[in-house]
Amino acid sequence: MKQLDNAMLDTLAQQAQQSPRKRANHNLHEDLSDPIQRLAIAMEPDTCIRPHRHLQTWELLTALRGRFVVLHFDDSGTVVARAVLSEDVQALEHPAGVWHGVLSLDAGGVIFEVKHGPYLPITAGDYLPGVELDDASLNAWYANAQVGDRLMRA
Repeated sequence: MKQLDNAMLDTLAQQAQQSPRKRANHNLHEDLSDPIQRLAIAMEPDTCIRPHRHLQTWELLTALRGRFVVLHFDDSGTVVARAVLSEDVQALEHPAGVWHGVLSLDAGGVIFEVKHGPYLPITAGDYLPGVELDDASLNAWYANAQVGDRLMRA
């Protein structure tokens, strides 16, 4: 039986706090080639998830601990949807190809993600082009962004 218990979430959160990227994951799938990827991701508020997309798969997110801002963007970098996991909604799904970004609002936050595999790293073409903000400024922008707001782009 695979489980994500409180001790595992505590360990994962500690790993994220000690990581240079301020995030760490625990996979429930056996292999990166698994057709369904299932993982818990601990994310500190100062980790940066730049706007990106997954052309090959939808992505389901739910918060296990903490709150997470999730933004959807159009091709021009305008916010077209905003939700706060564990506050407004309990779970959400991005359709394949939708630009999105995520911000952890709370230290020790852990989000759970499910998507089609195999694992494919995000390539340069899967990041929203022309975003001018550095990581700290982007996170501050995410925290307050509302539908209709537009990212600074080159």
